[in-house]
Amino acid sequence: MQFWSGTAFMDTADALTVAPLLDEAGYHGMVCSDHMIYPRELSSPYPDSATGKPPWGPETGWPDSWVLIGALAALTRRLQFSNAIYVAPARPLLEVAKQVATAAVISGGRVSLGVGVGWMREEFELLGQDFDTRGNRLDEMIPALRELWRGGWVSYEGQYYSVPEMMIEPHPPAPVPILCGGESETALRRAARTCDGWVGYAYTLERAAGYTARLTELRREYGRENEPFDIILALLDPPSPDLYKRAEELGITAVMCAPWLTTPNGATGIDRFRGPIEQFAETVIARVR
Repeated sequence: MQFWSGTAFMDTADALTVAPLLDEAGYHGMVCSDHMIYPRELSSPYPDSATGKPPWGPETGWPDSWVLIGALAALTRRLQFSNAIYVAPARPLLEVAKQVATAAVISGGRVSLGVGVGWMREEFELLGQDFDTRGNRLDEMIPALRELWRGGWVSYEGQYYSVPEMMIEPHPPAPVPILCGGESETALRRAARTCDGWVGYAYTLERAAGYTARLTELRREYGRENEPFDIILALLDPPSPDLYKRAEELGITAVMCAPWLTTPNGATGIDRFRGPIEQFAETVIARVR
């Protein structure tokens, strides 16, 4: 079982403090979340919201994932980095390929890419990308990225992306794992058919079991049941070694946690994070491994 920390809703500068502490304490990685803007006139409905509004306000910070990952990689030695999730089809293909490849080189191969289709039409329109074809374009972007990351002369020809022969350097030192986020049947099938793993949200263990079972069925359907496959998500149940052992038995390979939120210690400054991070490592992580 791997233990990751999320950066969503964290003060951007605090992420620079937390990353070295997680690295020293033996956590596996950090995931970065993604939004570009919060429009004053937001008409896109937020999924799973009774009001249709997202559960955060306009002032919430969403630092650029790959700028942040580059900075965190420079401050750490072992920590891995990924996304929960990155709205890749809102960006041009070559921009995504270049950013991720650069982060892979800077980090020494410590990155994976967690992609999703997104839900905010306004972001796509402001970035000049078609919202209605985002799912089909993501399906094509995944193999295109793998081709562009090979190094040397590369090209790609598809329905949505046409890349003439070119070199795009630096290229990753090793294949970058691509994970897929999303709870829809289409997203689960995309993960099972073409990706190296799936990124979920925050669930009870009981609800998480339903998604892991469905992913197992789909991977078997696509003949991929014997290939490595990561499942990373957060669990809402009270943290304990037993909880994470049970999660591992279900096929969950990684969980997201924020010990400074679940076990606050009343301290200030760096100690606000250091104490809970070290305590969780000693009382939970060490007893699961």
